[in-house]
Amino acid sequence: MPNSILDDMEEMQKIDKSSTINFYVNAASHYRQSLENAQKIKLDYPTPKNIVVAGMGGSAIGGELLKDYTRTTAKVPVEVSRHYHLPAYADKKTLAVLASYSGDTEETLSSFLDAVNRGCMVFCVSSGGNLIKYAKKLNVPRLQVQGGMPPRAALPHMLMPQLKCMEKLNLIPSFADEFVEAEALLKKVSSENAPVTPAGGNVSKTLAAKINGAIPAVYGFGVYRSVALRFKQQFNENAKVPSKWEIFSELNHNETMGWEGAKELARCYAIVFLRDKAEPVEIHSRIENTKALIQPTVPKMFEVWAQGKSSLAKMLSTSLVGDFASVYLAMLRNVDPTPVKTITVMKKKNEQNGVKQKILQELEKLASK
Repeated sequence: MPNSILDDMEEMQKIDKSSTINFYVNAASHYRQSLENAQKIKLDYPTPKNIVVAGMGGSAIGGELLKDYTRTTAKVPVEVSRHYHLPAYADKKTLAVLASYSGDTEETLSSFLDAVNRGCMVFCVSSGGNLIKYAKKLNVPRLQVQGGMPPRAALPHMLMPQLKCMEKLNLIPSFADEFVEAEALLKKVSSENAPVTPAGGNVSKTLAAKINGAIPAVYGFGVYRSVALRFKQQFNENAKVPSKWEIFSELNHNETMGWEGAKELARCYAIVFLRDKAEPVEIHSRIENTKALIQPTVPKMFEVWAQGKSSLAKMLSTSLVGDFASVYLAMLRNVDPTPVKTITVMKKKNEQNGVKQKILQELEKLASK
C-alpha cells in the first residue's frame, strides 16, 4: 500500500477526530482496569439454573463472547436476549444480567423491569444512567463501570464483570491464567496493529485496504462465532458500511448456495475467514472446501489468523484485530468513526412513542413501594 493514508498520522488524526483508535491501542489496560473493578462484585445468590444476558448492540456483544467462552465449561446455559422482555422460562431461578453501558437503553430497562417483576436474580452492569439509578433504589446487585466511551469501545468494561460474576458464583473455573495470557497478547496485537505500525506489516491496515469498496462478510466457527459478529458490528458502527456474518458449519447448509447464483452481485462482497491453527479437522476441511467452491464467484477472500493458546486470549485478540480494521476502513473512506448519527436519530424518534417513559414510571412505582 504505497503512499497509504493509513501511514499518514496527521491525516488519520484529522479523520478520527475523537481518537477512537486509542480505545483499541489501550485495550489491554482497559481489560485490566475492568477486571480490577469487577473484584468489587458481591453476589449472595444460590446457583442459578440458567443465565440470561439482556442487552443491545455494543453492550450485548460481551454476553455473546461470554456465551461462547463458557459453552464448554459453564454448569448452566447462557443466553443473550435482545428484546424488551426476557424469555418465558426466566424466573426466580434465573440470573438476569442487565448490560447497558449507557444505562439508558430502552430495551434493557424494559428487561430490567421484567426481571424484577418475575423475581429473577438480578445483576446490573452499566456506567450509570437509569439502570444504575433504579438498581440502587431497588437494592439490586450492580457494578458501575468506567464511563465516557462509545458503547462499542467499552467491551472490556462490559465483558469482564460478566466473567467475574460467573466465576464468583462458581459456574466456571477461574480464568485468571487465561487472562494473564490474554492481557499479554492484547498488548502484542495492539502494538502490531497500532497507527504507528506501517501498513506493510499491519494486519488490520492490510485487511481494511483489501476490503475497502466491498461489503465484508465475516465467517467464524466455534468460539469465533461471537468474534465474527463483533467484526460485523464494528464495520457497521465505525466504518459505516453494511456487513454480514455467518458461522461454520451452518453456512454450508445455506449461505454457500447463495453464492452459486449471485453472479455480478457477489463481486460486491469480500469474505473474511476467521482461522485458527488449532481448528478441528472437520472445520478446517469445510473452510478449505468452501474457499475452493466459491472462489470463482467471490474473488475477494481474506483470512485473519488467531494468536494465542487459551480461548479467552484467542477471542479477545482476534476481536481486537477487527476493531482496528474497522477504524482503518473508516479512515480509508474519509469517515469519522465516532459519531453514530442514524442510531442517535432513531433513539430520539422512538422516544416520541412514550414507551421508555412508561418503563421508567413503572420502575419508579416499584422503587416507591
